Order: sequence, then C-alpha cells, then structure tokens
Amino acid sequence: MDITLPAENGGRVSYKLVGHPVEPRIGAVFPRIAYAAAHVVADPFAMTDPWSRPVVDWDKTMAFRHHLWRLGFRIAEAMDTSQRGMGFDWTNAKELIRRAIAEARSVEGADLASGAGTDHLAPGNARTLDDVIAAYEEQFAFVEGEGGKAIMMASRALAAVAKGPDDYIRVYDRILSQASGKVILHWLGDMFDPALKGYWGSGNFEAALDTVVAIIERHADKVEGIKISLLDAGKEVALRNRLPEGVVMFTGDDFNYPELIAGDGKRHSHALLGIFDTIAPVANAALAKLADGDRAGYDALMAPTVPLSRKIFEAPTEYYKAGIVFMAWLNGHQDHFAMVGGMQSARGILHYADIFRLADQAGLLADPTLALARMKHFCAVAGV
Repeated sequence: MDITLPAENGGRVSYKLVGHPVEPRIGAVFPRIAYAAAHVVADPFAMTDPWSRPVVDWDKTMAFRHHLWRLGFRIAEAMDTSQRGMGFDWTNAKELIRRAIAEARSVEGADLASGAGTDHLAPGNARTLDDVIAAYEEQFAFVEGEGGKAIMMASRALAAVAKGPDDYIRVYDRILSQASGKVILHWLGDMFDPALKGYWGSGNFEAALDTVVAIIERHADKVEGIKISLLDAGKEVALRNRLPEGVVMFTGDDFNYPELIAGDGKRHSHALLGIFDTIAPVANAALAKLADGDRAGYDALMAPTVPLSRKIFEAPTEYYKAGIVFMAWLNGHQDHFAMVGGMQSARGILHYADIFRLADQAGLLADPTLALARMKHFCAVAGV
C-alpha cells in the first residue's frame, strides 16, 4: 500500500507502508502502575465557534476510555492531554470527571485519577495565595465529592503570585493536609506550559528539587506519587532516588519512558503518560513482555514508539495534543479530526505526515487500510 506524502523541500515523496499492527495482550497484568492521560473527542457539528465554545462528544470520549481500560490502563482524567487550559475549561472538565468516574464503576477493574487544579481562576485574577488555595479547594472538593482520586495539577495562578519556595510550600501544605485520600502530584515543565516557568519558586532544578522533596516528606502519608514531566531522564532519576519509602515515581517523560519504566535494576518509574493514549496497544504488549521477564521483547516493542513520541511532543511541546487526536482519528476511534479550540491547526502537514510514517513503523496503525484512506484524504485537503 502506497501513498504520496509531502517532502521537506516542498515536493512529494512516495511512501510504502511497512508496519504490521501489534496485537495487545488482553488481560495482561502489568508489572508497573500504568496511567494513560486521555484526550477528549470534540463534537464538530455542535461547535459553531470552536475557538471559544467547545462542545464534547461524550459518547465517543467515554468509548475511548473503555478502549484504554480494556487494554489494562488506568486513566489520568482531565489532565493537560484533555486540553485543560488550552480550550477545555473547568466546566467541561467537571462533566468529564463526573462521567468518567461513573463509567469506571461500570467496568470491572477500571481505575482512574482526575486532575484538580486552579484553571477556573485566571492568573490575572489571582491576587493572593489564599485565592490560589481557594481555587484548589474547590476543584479538590468536586473530585473527592464524586468519589475520585485527585491529581494535584501545577497551577498557572500559583506560578504568577508566588514569591518563592515558601509560598509553594504553604499552598501544598494546606491542600495536602486537607485531602481525604492519597494524592498524585504533578511537576509539569515549562516546555509543556510556558506559564509554569520557575515553578516551585526557582529556575534552578536542584533548588526546585529540594522544595518538592521537602513537601513530599512532610506529607508522605498523603502522597501516592509524583509525575514529573521535564523530558529529562537524569532529572527524573534524581527525584526518584530521593523519594521517601512508599511514594512512587510516575514518569511523564514522553521522550525517555521505556528506560525509565524498565528501571536500572534497583529503582524504576511507574507511568502517567500522554503518549500512552496513542501507543496503548504496543505499550500493553510491551508491559506484558516485561511482566514475563522478557526485557529484550519489551525493548523491541517500545523502541519504535520513541521516535513517534518525540515527533508528537516536539517543540512547541504544548501542541502535542494535536498529534494525539490525529492518531485517534487515523485509528478509527473518532470519525473526524477536529479538536476543541481548533487545536488541530497547531501543527502542519509535514508534522502529520511524519506521524503517519512513524506510527506505521511502530505497528500503531490498527487498520492500515483505514489509516491510509484517511491520510490520503487529509493530504488532498492540504494540497498534496
């Protein structure tokens, strides 16, 4: 099967599909906790103003959650992968969390944790730390009131008003001390969200690391783990090595996840990854190999997914959601490539062509015939 794709020089190049869809192992027991941060499916027919009035196709959105649960993944709900802060507001996030928790109760073994942040408080409207605390409290109250587990998302408002590490400690002390259950923390780097630059009160990694570790040590009984999304394996390992007993590391490194999950023989990371939305079938098969003690088999499956992930998450990294949804469309999980906020326009045809090739080579086109037909239509619209 062949397709004509755009080339870097403005020309055209013929590409022949070479991949074979990887078969997941349904019912596999993973050796790591594995959360997939899931996207939302827009309703393009209801979005008369997609930039400012997003409308969600709830049936398709929930169907995708069932796809991830079927493959053995937990779901990290209403996180940045769902476009929180980039077209998907707290009003919609509440409905998503409510529906997802209800759906999880209908599926044996299904599990999820939901993002609680401050995104309903515009950074410009945050005057004091008390404003930030109140915003966190409102979202935590909703998530926990629905019977859910909270992921404490990084806060643009806190980054805007905090004067230094002590301000972060005050806010996190307050929220963690009040949490009714265990919480997952999230350290999101500014490559994902430029408004979070200097989070934890310092632009210096070592100083920020000290602050995070101090907070976790003070609340080790309330912190299940921390997800770190800095796209730097060395920084993740530095934090992982300092976590107190009983607190786990969740890799959010969409560049280096295979080695971090596999571990160094002494320590390993669990996973809370946006790329798992896209590579779930292969990640399932790879984790099943790791459970069997087959590290070579794990590496062989995971390695081809890394170039794909690095392409999807390339700078400007915050637009990675477009590649995630593009893959869901190619694989038939939704009937269109439209996103809330019109986010599909954030990447160009060359980027999407690279994703198509790399997904094929990683065995991630579930139905190559369907994916090829959709890619041909997509290229035609782009003038290829």
